[in-house]
Amino acid sequence: MTTTTTPAPAAVTPPPPSLPKRLRAPAALALGAVLLLGLAPAVLSDFRLNLLAKYLCYAIVAVGVSLAWGRGGLMVLGQGVFFGLGGYAMAMHLKLTDAAATGETLPDFMQLYGTGETLPWWWKPFADPAFALAMTVLLPMTLAALLGFFVFRRRVKGAYFAILSQALAAALSIWLIGQQATTGGTNGLTDIHGFFGYSLDDPVNQRMVYLIIATVLLLLMTGARRLFTSRYGELLVAVRDSEERVRFLGYDPANVKLVAYVLAAGTAGLAGALFVPAVGIISPALIGIVPSIGFVIGAAVGGRASLVGAVLGAIAVAWTQSTLSDAFPAAWTYLQGLLFVVAVGFLPGGLASLGAVLRRRRTATATTAPTTGERP
Repeated sequence: MTTTTTPAPAAVTPPPPSLPKRLRAPAALALGAVLLLGLAPAVLSDFRLNLLAKYLCYAIVAVGVSLAWGRGGLMVLGQGVFFGLGGYAMAMHLKLTDAAATGETLPDFMQLYGTGETLPWWWKPFADPAFALAMTVLLPMTLAALLGFFVFRRRVKGAYFAILSQALAAALSIWLIGQQATTGGTNGLTDIHGFFGYSLDDPVNQRMVYLIIATVLLLLMTGARRLFTSRYGELLVAVRDSEERVRFLGYDPANVKLVAYVLAAGTAGLAGALFVPAVGIISPALIGIVPSIGFVIGAAVGGRASLVGAVLGAIAVAWTQSTLSDAFPAAWTYLQGLLFVVAVGFLPGGLASLGAVLRRRRTATATTAPTTGERP
């Protein structure tokens, strides 16, 4: 008589202990605070710390990109517009402050180009620090609200929305270049030496600017995390996945997307405002089509749906650009485009999803593995 012996089930190795899901985000933010506010100022030189401050400004933009694109499905390829508006608003105030410190009424570039003895009327309100600070955020948000109101009401989305965003970035860049007498033209606003009474030539004050940028980034990540897990965050994901179903339930998808778009514009404007004291310059080259694509690439490589992934991806791509653009100045743009294609085409969730992909593959392999039996 033939008998079949069923093999004993293989021992299952328990998964390693991990933090509860609700504690992972606070733990990541706490670790980020230790690294950015404690370790980095202690071990990095002044030059490296200034570079990190620049990268963190890009990471602030990535917070808004993660909200609008990662959660809302809005391909925001025009963030350079809002970054530039915030940067120019801050730079205009700082240039006026620098001019007043030397007893002048006009910024240095206006004297060079001979625009006359009178400051342009739209420059004058930026002499007030409170007005300038408010405009770094309100100006981008207002423009985003006006554009988004008409675009989303017309149900423009997908590639059409991305192209429209790119057109806006190109238009602003061209306009700034053409207004050399009042915006600095191609050069932009340069040689900024003061920051609300503090000299940016002092390394101590430069470290203060870095700490401000790092703190703002951590606060924005905390607020964005709460927004992601709120009822609005769930509604935004629902609009991304099935807009018609959300409309059937009585919500207006246009308003839901508009809020995300406006908030993303505000974070980009704030990033541009902080970028100016960190780098000392703002120019059309920093806000055109290529920089706008770069903001999206950073979030895509790190993982646009993951807040931490988008931030780390933005920092990594910015660091890679600084490193490789010196060695391959003509080819870096192509490498940047290749990064975007690879991230979107082969790893849509970015590097943040790599662990989940590997776990799914291991589970699928274990499930489909053949079972063997013995027949005496």
